Amino acid sequence: MTMGPNANEANALTVHIDPGLEDIVPGFLENRRCDVQRLETALQQNNLAQIHIIGHRMKGDGGGYGFDAISMMGDALEQAAAREDRDAIRRHTAELVDFLARVTVVYRK
Repeated sequence: MTMGPNANEANALTVHIDPGLEDIVPGFLENRRCDVQRLETALQQNNLAQIHIIGHRMKGDGGGYGFDAISMMGDALEQAAAREDRDAIRRHTAELVDFLARVTVVYRK
């Protein structure tokens, strides 16, 4: 089964996921969309500790759901927060937004 807003677009990013995760992957991705809002709010409030926590959680959770790119973005956010690099936080948040807009999930048979 394939899901995603861009399943038929040339710029889609395809991620192959174990079918055992089919019931929970949509919720996982929706939670990452909520993280975007949390990241933006935390950045506006200069709450680097919150950004660090979100990045750390994304780093740990992404691979377990089959989204290594989300783990890498989480790691980058965590490191940027530790460096207090607000420009990098904005860039990595934009990368997450782009990824979520383009990702298409294909469940392996």
